[in-house]
Amino acid sequence: MLDFMISTLLKINKIDESIRNFARTIILNILKITMKNLFPTIILLLLSISAFAQIDPSPLPTKAIYVELGGAGLPYSFNYDFRFDPTKQEGWGMRVGLGGFTTTNESFFSAPIMLNRLYGKGIHFFEVGIGATFFAYDNNYQDYCISGYYDQNTGQYICQEFNRSSYSFILDVDGSPSVMGTMNFGYRRIPIDGGFTWKVNLNPIFNNNGFWPLYAGVGFGYAF
Repeated sequence: MLDFMISTLLKINKIDESIRNFARTIILNILKITMKNLFPTIILLLLSISAFAQIDPSPLPTKAIYVELGGAGLPYSFNYDFRFDPTKQEGWGMRVGLGGFTTTNESFFSAPIMLNRLYGKGIHFFEVGIGATFFAYDNNYQDYCISGYYDQNTGQYICQEFNRSSYSFILDVDGSPSVMGTMNFGYRRIPIDGGFTWKVNLNPIFNNNGFWPLYAGVGFGYAF
């Protein structure tokens, strides 16, 4: 009887040992497969994190919207400014805008277009540019006769000389629509992370009737 019990226990132990060995083999295989796939996954994850870290989370503000009093828009203008290279704040760019006003006797519309370049770094930039402002106007001032004579045959008054109302915006303007050449020399402050931006500039203007070097402008807006 004792021999039977001993032999039975030995068989059970052998079965348990076989089960443990089988389970150990399965677990080891699972770990091998997991580690085999996990290691490349970790490598790829680390490479992705490294690549993402090299991307600037705060792109430089190379665009701006602003209102300018005076300047290339003549009386005032709303403008959009951008750099041709969106990765750099300095360098060549362009501004386009619209402006105008209406009063009882006069209306005025302008559209400044300017090629410009920024020099500098950080938040301080020197700006130069050249462009043209297209504009149109209308006024209600009428021409009137200042000399003439009365024709007895026709019964009409014949005017020989008119006092023609002329229009000028600092410089004389021949007619409407017209164009004014513009230049820009000034300072622009652009926050590194974007936000409130401002500028002051000297804007010489010129057309076929002359050149005026002392026109200026100041602008306030948002850089992004």
